[in-house]
Amino acid sequence: MPLPITYNVRSLRVRWKSTLLAIVGISLVVAVFVGLLSMSSGFRLALRATGSPQNGIVLQKGSQSELSSSFSKAASDWVAVDPRIARDSNGKPLASPELVTVVALPKRTDGELSNVTVRGVTPAVFSVRNETTLLQGRHARPGLFEIIVGKQVQDRIRGLDVGSSISIMKRDFEVVGVFAADGSSFESEIWGDLDAMASAFNRSGTENSLTARLVDPATLPEFNRELEANPQYQLQMEQEQRYYEDQAGPLSKFLRSLAAFVSLVMGIGAVFGAMNTMYAIVAARTREVGTLRTLGFSRSTILFSFVLEGLFLAIVGGVLGCLLSLLMDGVNTATTANMGEIAFAFRVTSLDFVCGLFFAVTMGIAGSLLPAFRAATMPITAALRDL
Repeated sequence: MPLPITYNVRSLRVRWKSTLLAIVGISLVVAVFVGLLSMSSGFRLALRATGSPQNGIVLQKGSQSELSSSFSKAASDWVAVDPRIARDSNGKPLASPELVTVVALPKRTDGELSNVTVRGVTPAVFSVRNETTLLQGRHARPGLFEIIVGKQVQDRIRGLDVGSSISIMKRDFEVVGVFAADGSSFESEIWGDLDAMASAFNRSGTENSLTARLVDPATLPEFNRELEANPQYQLQMEQEQRYYEDQAGPLSKFLRSLAAFVSLVMGIGAVFGAMNTMYAIVAARTREVGTLRTLGFSRSTILFSFVLEGLFLAIVGGVLGCLLSLLMDGVNTATTANMGEIAFAFRVTSLDFVCGLFFAVTMGIAGSLLPAFRAATMPITAALRDL
């Protein structure tokens, strides 16, 4: 006959101290696990928000990033006049030639140098990337040594308040505005006029990338094949959003691997902790087990009963751990990628919750199975000996 669920609930309530200890142990492990996953999710989502699926980004053929790409202005102009590139109301191509580099600037907190992405752009960038909005000040004027800064980089780097000046490659640039970009990695960048940046970095006549709005995004694969087949310029085109999301690939995988490793180590400790708790529960309930066996409850029923208790502890601890991890949701941090330092926020996703609960259930079952087997296989005479 099956044991009533109320028996297990009453048993856990009576032994509330050991119950609480097991729940707290599991919840802390799950909170750390979900917290590490949320770091990976936040970084991936920040880069996924960068760019538009309607845009294509042109790089030098074989380049894995903008920093390793370089091509002539003539190549950029050749791509921009293609009829597959959208036009604005004045008939100008919606194409943004860009120069990308990385400079070391001091952090606000401790003055330590941090790599910051600097991007030379033209006014067309605000039509191509229409998710960008100005929060303070004004846009940088063409031909002048002026910059606008993303709100994330302004919060992290010294000397980027509107009206201040910073030195980049021995040139003084005035900060004239602050912009937002829907939480994307662009908010971790400094933007200035393309020609002014080219002059400061001695890069006149070359560009790192060209971002263009396509009339029909479905034409991108064919467009890319034509660019790659051209022997004169040796270019390639990718969907802009996918390109930036792929930049998160190696680091995102590392963070998830780190989450798995740390949680495995902590999980093993939590399993042994749960196992000790369940062994203590079994030892304290030896006479109860003997009585249940005398009343006719089968070994499989007792086995299931103790596993059910461990599972209940794990679910409660898992839910509590997931709720604790929400304290990290939205916390800002930064990491260094091949584009320089990128600021992002921890994001606890529904998938992270599911992974956390699954991890907790695994710990609960693993920690209770052996003690439950011991209780189920205990001889009735031995169990009743203390009566």
